[in-house]
Amino acid sequence: MMASESMPGLRGELTSDEPMSAHTSWRAGGPADRCYRPADLDDLRQFLASLPEDEKLVWIGLGSNVLVRDGGLRGTVILPFGALNALERIDAHGIRAGAGVACAKVARFAVRNGLTGAEFLAGIPGTMGGALAMNAGAFGGETWTLVESVQTVDHRGRLHTRERAEYQVGYRSAVGPENEWFVSVDLKLQPGDTASAQARIRSLLERRSATQPTQQPSCGSVFRNPSNDFAARLIEACGLKGEQIGMAQVSEKHANFIVNLGGAKAADIEALIRYVQECVKHKHGVRLEPEVRIIGEFE
Repeated sequence: MMASESMPGLRGELTSDEPMSAHTSWRAGGPADRCYRPADLDDLRQFLASLPEDEKLVWIGLGSNVLVRDGGLRGTVILPFGALNALERIDAHGIRAGAGVACAKVARFAVRNGLTGAEFLAGIPGTMGGALAMNAGAFGGETWTLVESVQTVDHRGRLHTRERAEYQVGYRSAVGPENEWFVSVDLKLQPGDTASAQARIRSLLERRSATQPTQQPSCGSVFRNPSNDFAARLIEACGLKGEQIGMAQVSEKHANFIVNLGGAKAADIEALIRYVQECVKHKHGVRLEPEVRIIGEFE
């Protein structure tokens, strides 16, 4: 049962036994011990500083690249969406975006300011913090190609500015200093034609709507594309479109999506992920690696 708590001096919202199905795009997952929605960055820093040093922290933005198991999460979940919401132009080529800002909002803001190169962000259904953490990409673009620097916060609430070179960035991965989490990013873009950029965003979104099950709960792409191939092609070649376990289904529209038909348990989704991996390994000799993060306890 979800319950609200209060902590002296803090302005955010602390709840206990918060169902993660309310905070993940798959609409599945058990409860977190505690969730904190900070009021702003200063409030977040104060909250972090108040925690025991060994407190386990999980950050969830729009929950679009995570599967929380039915047993839920131990420790504290930080929900930055709506709080770390800075979005401003900082110079002729750059904008600063908070980690809680939706990627699509960043794409539109850049275009309105006459800056191009971030249009692909409109096709990423998450926040900038999540996009940084996994080097999210869409339609040929990748988040870290735009990064000039990032600001992070550590477990004690201290802020750090990190240059791009301090991170090892790869396909759907970005590894940097341990126990630090993104709070904002400075993006370097190029001046360009606003009308052309707006048309590109419209085209990308139309393509996404035509090829992906955007009207059904999913996490986006489930598997990373293997080298020189596509996960969706391998899955479709196994005849797995429409395959179902419980109320979890391999999308009939795009084979690298698993959708929640309504009431799917996280266990159903995870079992379907494993089944797809087994089938592709058996037929093609390729082990598909999940792009989605699977976290939490079994029920």
